[in-house]
Amino acid sequence: MSNRLIGILIAALACAGLVAGCGGDSDDETTVTLTKAEFIAQGDAICKDGEEEVEVEADAYAEENGIDTENPGPEDLETVVVEVFVPSLQNQADEIRELGLPEGAEEEAEEVLTALDEAIAGLEEDPAAAFAAGSSPLQEASEKAAAFGFEECGS
Repeated sequence: MSNRLIGILIAALACAGLVAGCGGDSDDETTVTLTKAEFIAQGDAICKDGEEEVEVEADAYAEENGIDTENPGPEDLETVVVEVFVPSLQNQADEIRELGLPEGAEEEAEEVLTALDEAIAGLEEDPAAAFAAGSSPLQEASEKAAAFGFEECGS
C-alpha cells in the first residue's frame, strides 16, 4: 500500500489498535484474572500487532478493489473504514473481553471498552466521521485507554 493511503488511514484513525487483548480458545474453563499491569502489557502487544494487520488488510483490500492508494477518494477511505478498520476494532474488543477485566480495575477497563463500543457504532453509522476535522469518533476511547495506562493502545 502506498505510504499516502497508510498515512491517511493511520493519521485519521490514530487508534487503529485502540485496545486489544490476547487470548485464545481453551478447552479448560479455568478463569485467569489478570493484574492491571498484565492486562495493559497484553493489550499493548496486541495493539501493535493490530496496527500492522490493519495496514496489511487495507493494502490487500485496496488492491482487490482497485482503490487508488496514491490518491484515495473520500468514498474509498470510508469503505476501508467499514470493511477493514471497524471489523478489526470489533475483533479487538471481543478479544479483550475474553481476557476478563483486570482485578481491581474492572470499572475503568469496562469504561474503555464501552467507549470503544460507542466509537465502533459511530464509525459504522458514519464512517466519514473518521476523517472529519476537529475530532474523531475514537477520541474518547483513546483518551480513556491512555488514562488507563495503555501506551500503544489509544496512541
